[in-house]
Amino acid sequence: MVQYDFLDASFGALADPTRRGILEHLGRGPATVTELAERFEMTLTGIKKHIRLLEDAGMIVTEKRGRVRYCRLGENVFDREVAWLQGYRRMVEARMDRLGEFLERTEPGT
Repeated sequence: MVQYDFLDASFGALADPTRRGILEHLGRGPATVTELAERFEMTLTGIKKHIRLLEDAGMIVTEKRGRVRYCRLGENVFDREVAWLQGYRRMVEARMDRLGEFLERTEPGT
């Protein structure tokens, strides 16, 4: 069976509005953990949990410079997910085409 663990991590990370907001914010440029905590009105502990999930999913990268931890979007964010979705869409469209062909062949009066 094909493993799609990355999809579980990605869609799990995207399931939360705060994490989607973090990704949107980082899409405009890097931010510190403290800036993100202030932006989302959370404690540092709370925002770090969200950051860890996003980092584990490969969506963001963090880097410590001195005492400050910076966050930025990861490289090629969503490439794997988009590729999977495109493949899944092709499969569904092919099934729908076959269903349409079947219905045309079995339509009464043809």
